[in-house]
Amino acid sequence: MQVDNPAMQVLKLATASWMASAVSAAAELGVADHLSSGPRTVTELADAVGAHEQTLYRLLRACADIGLFREAPGRVFALTDVGDALRSDSPHSLRNFARWVALPADRHTWDGLTRTVRTGEPSFVGVHGVEVWEHFRDNPEVAEIFDNAMTELSRQVIAPTVAAYDFSGFRRVVDVGGGHGTLLAQILTAVPTAHGVLFDQPEVIEGAGAPLDAAGVRERSELVAGDFFTAVPADGDAYVLSNIIHDWDDEPSRQILANIRDVMAPDARVLLIEAVLPDDTSPSLTVKLMDLDMLVISGGHQRSGAQFDALFQQVGLKLSRIVAGGLCSVVEATRA
Repeated sequence: MQVDNPAMQVLKLATASWMASAVSAAAELGVADHLSSGPRTVTELADAVGAHEQTLYRLLRACADIGLFREAPGRVFALTDVGDALRSDSPHSLRNFARWVALPADRHTWDGLTRTVRTGEPSFVGVHGVEVWEHFRDNPEVAEIFDNAMTELSRQVIAPTVAAYDFSGFRRVVDVGGGHGTLLAQILTAVPTAHGVLFDQPEVIEGAGAPLDAAGVRERSELVAGDFFTAVPADGDAYVLSNIIHDWDDEPSRQILANIRDVMAPDARVLLIEAVLPDDTSPSLTVKLMDLDMLVISGGHQRSGAQFDALFQQVGLKLSRIVAGGLCSVVEATRA
């Protein structure tokens, strides 16, 4: 097997963003949606997606070489299993995530990585002029794509984690920063005796709940608006935070966890669903790249088990176990 020389390996790594841009362009154009019924010529696809035919062909042939599509003679393209995940209605869809990473809110923020490494400060404000959450409030179309992207990730990445952890002993599950309710719907479906509280900011709660309706668990759910830096709903015996703590550095993370510690039932559990870094030097590229994304966007970071344990101890909690579930794990804590 031929191995690229070091220069070619660096070339492939340095141009990886070109490949990412091609994937995002195919997602934005909706090519996979128009191939869902079967192979089509590039002429037909150009008409369907509103694109310049020859330019679209150049995009699609590159995407075929990275496995999204198959090209047949006559400039005919078909979906692959991988490309199917770019369909809007695929059960495996990550189309909105592919769209999100192409938006300036994410991609341009990475332009400031070198400055962030030099200064220790996230680059989002320097690139966009405001904090990321303010940017979302001022640009609802960006926020919508981001919310849909996170819903897709929750469906694809978090579901195996929910399956790996036994939620059956909980009666009142509070999903802190739960977005539209995708995760809570999965938990309540798995535990028919449980009741849930979906807790998020008012503007999020205003448009939330569709996943709960679709799962038929709305009657066992309560939607509550608020700010987890101020207070969270009381008397839960499970407080679930899915990819919330990684958004923040230690000080704001402590505030969130302390607010939960103040109101949780004596035998309750805090359950952080996070991609956990290894405590040693083991490879974990996806998680380490996620860590850099958190760094440039919000100043947050992925943490190792030891780092979670240290964070918990500072607010009167203690790490009890970590339950692996694919890319993400359930980091469980109890009162100290």
